[in-house]
Amino acid sequence: MSTLGSESLKKLRQSFKQLNKFILLMWRLGLGSWLNFWPAIGGRIMVVTHFGRKTGLKRRTPVNYALVEGELYCTAGFGHTSDWYRNIKANPQIEVWLPEGWWTGIAEEITAPQWRLPLLRQVLIASGFAAPAVGVYPKTMSDAELASVTTDYRLIHIRRTEARTGSGGPGDLAWVWPFATLTLLPLVLFQRKRKR
Repeated sequence: MSTLGSESLKKLRQSFKQLNKFILLMWRLGLGSWLNFWPAIGGRIMVVTHFGRKTGLKRRTPVNYALVEGELYCTAGFGHTSDWYRNIKANPQIEVWLPEGWWTGIAEEITAPQWRLPLLRQVLIASGFAAPAVGVYPKTMSDAELASVTTDYRLIHIRRTEARTGSGGPGDLAWVWPFATLTLLPLVLFQRKRKR
């Protein structure tokens, strides 16, 4: 899977789960574009909305992605055990939140060897720090080395089908900003007045 040992990989996976909660909150607050301002470091990050294979409940997972010739690709770096991957295999009808918009789409796994490795390399390069954090160096590894350390990775093509608008998409919590401003500004002004 990667050059890290299983215990290190388990800890890293837990860290990514915590980071994903923060990333999802930023998207919901309307700051998704800001998360993508420095892709060489932070990576290109989108949110995939999928449905639980057992519960049918809506789930959202931030993932790294690459646009290659206008087509959208991402990877399940933790392989077939990733919950979001298993959910999209059961129900490939998804939504994606991208910096430039919100889309419905169909998720399809790419397994053809002539396409998989070159596209996977592009996704891993677009992941910023994430790939090197698990010991994968897509810019410098040979095809054989990259293929060896990514055998468990799943490459997903997301075919966008329709642009979305309305409630329930990225920025659904953006109302927090004006509310917080209207709530906190009077308090700050009152405190400044009291100090004089």
